[in-house]
Amino acid sequence: MAILKQKKKVARVPFTVEFDREEDGRWIAEVPQLPGVMAYGVTKQAALRKVYAIALRTLADKAEEGHLLSSLSHLFSYDLARR
Repeated sequence: MAILKQKKKVARVPFTVEFDREEDGRWIAEVPQLPGVMAYGVTKQAALRKVYAIALRTLADKAEEGHLLSSLSHLFSYDLARR
């Protein structure tokens, strides 16, 4: 089986993560481009890991509902398999 691969540059998705520190010392991470996507963590790294997971779930829901972001398609490359 031969596989024909299409090579293209993968563009970075233009999402930013903003951080803030609460008065109680917890960190909050937010992705402004995805309303409601925010997470708290004891450390900045913990907040980042949590907000990544929430952002991915949000993007998966949008894709499943048919509301794909144009930049989301740049995360995937496509191969054509031939027999």
